[in-house]
Amino acid sequence: MARILDGKKIALQIRSEVAESVRQLAARGGRPPGLAAVLVGENPASRVYVRNKTQASEEAGILGRTLELPKNISETDLISALDELNDDHEVDGILVQLPLPDHLPERKILDRVHPDKDVDGFHSVSVGRLWSDEAGFAPATPSGIIELLRRSAIPL
Repeated sequence: MARILDGKKIALQIRSEVAESVRQLAARGGRPPGLAAVLVGENPASRVYVRNKTQASEEAGILGRTLELPKNISETDLISALDELNDDHEVDGILVQLPLPDHLPERKILDRVHPDKDVDGFHSVSVGRLWSDEAGFAPATPSGIIELLRRSAIPL
């Protein structure tokens, strides 16, 4: 029998739970987590995606920041921007919005994000941690699907 899962409802529940965790962190004297999204170029779909992720973060109490860079940015300048985010103690998570312009080496750019800040789980170390069942960020979409199934009481 087919069953329709209410992903929006579950997403709101999760966002509410995250917001409560952020409030509890602040009550203990901690700062809110920070998420930086890196957007290279003018891809309209990427802009919408990043805007939605930043908005969802902020609704959960996470400090969202978008770093918008020109599509013709050099590899060196993009790596420098990522290094600054890696070193920024107010940034706990970084996502590099794909696709990148053709002149930028995607694997090299993704691997420049520190694995402990790689919220997409795309860094080679993150992939290895996932494969080895070690702690770390896992790719968001499959993780979200697993959480949707779990919360919908669908056995895995």
